[in-house]
Amino acid sequence: MVRPHGIKGKKRKTREEKYDREEVEEAKDTEAEVKESAKRVSIEKPTEEAQDKQEGEEDGVPDLVGIPIPRSDQNTKKPGVIFVLEKASLEVGKVGKSYQLLNSDDHANFLRKNNKNPADYRPDICHQALLAILDSPVNKAGRLQAVYIRTEKGVLIEVKPHVRLPRTFKRFSGIMLQLLQQHKITAVGKREKLLELIKNPVTNYLPVNSRKIGFSYSSEKLIKMRKYVDSVGDDEDLVFVLGAMAHGKIETDYIDDFIAISGYPLSAAMCIGRITEALADKWNIL
Repeated sequence: MVRPHGIKGKKRKTREEKYDREEVEEAKDTEAEVKESAKRVSIEKPTEEAQDKQEGEEDGVPDLVGIPIPRSDQNTKKPGVIFVLEKASLEVGKVGKSYQLLNSDDHANFLRKNNKNPADYRPDICHQALLAILDSPVNKAGRLQAVYIRTEKGVLIEVKPHVRLPRTFKRFSGIMLQLLQQHKITAVGKREKLLELIKNPVTNYLPVNSRKIGFSYSSEKLIKMRKYVDSVGDDEDLVFVLGAMAHGKIETDYIDDFIAISGYPLSAAMCIGRITEALADKWNIL
């Protein structure tokens, strides 16, 4: 004799098996769909890659992983400008027990004791001229190629266009003192030289097809700076040579033309401001 609850238990087992069978079948169907979609993707993917490869070959430029293809406008050369600061007063002297960059304000008594004129020691003129060049929109637009400084003693210094000089004269004096003693100033954490002493003459570093223009208040050729730069061709680099001293005239044999841009004596920083403004108008730099 079979108990009634035994029959019920058998029926529950049949239902559970039925439910389990349905879940297995659904799982099999899902797995089959996943395999079929993966197979479809694997068939379509090589076709797309082959199509991309074919397009790259048609363009004539193969696609290389990790190497960006340069645009055609990057190969076009744009004219640039170079500044040369002549007769800059950058001289080191031993004052007391330490070496310092001599200037007329802090070392007037020291200079008089050594039979030197304090008015000739003006490194602040070079500092102001460098700030005017490096802060100009022409430099920020990437048109400044280089800046060269030739001291009164004939030492030649190269200044990179992307260098950030100290804004205060005291810190600038410290940088120039370190440069003249160690012959170079490198970037923090890098080996890149930002300021460096190089061999003379400066003409070794100037472009071959460049026009070298000197500035002098005593020149008989008084012209407007904007008209002068407009007369220069777009394929010709410009080299402007200015004096970084308080008094006197630059005397160099590599200058092609001497001009005056004002009927009044101008400081080096003011003269550089007029030059960079005229170049910005010529090259549409805002």
